[in-house]
Amino acid sequence: MLNNIGLPGLLLIAVVVLVLFGRGKISSLMGEVGKGITAFKKGVKEETDEVSKSLDAARDVTPAETDSEKDKA
Repeated sequence: MLNNIGLPGLLLIAVVVLVLFGRGKISSLMGEVGKGITAFKKGVKEETDEVSKSLDAARDVTPAETDSEKDKA
């Protein structure tokens, strides 16, 4: 059903939304969407950094443990 909307259909929908809600309301809504996207990207980056730090820490611990195990044997 939505596969064949095309550019004229999208423009018509945009005009209808603009008429219904007004420019100010849409502007503030898009600002909030932008802030949400920015917060999402920041959260994903922080999580990725945390995971990579954990992996680096795990790699640093593993050789030390194997060296101490060699010394015991």
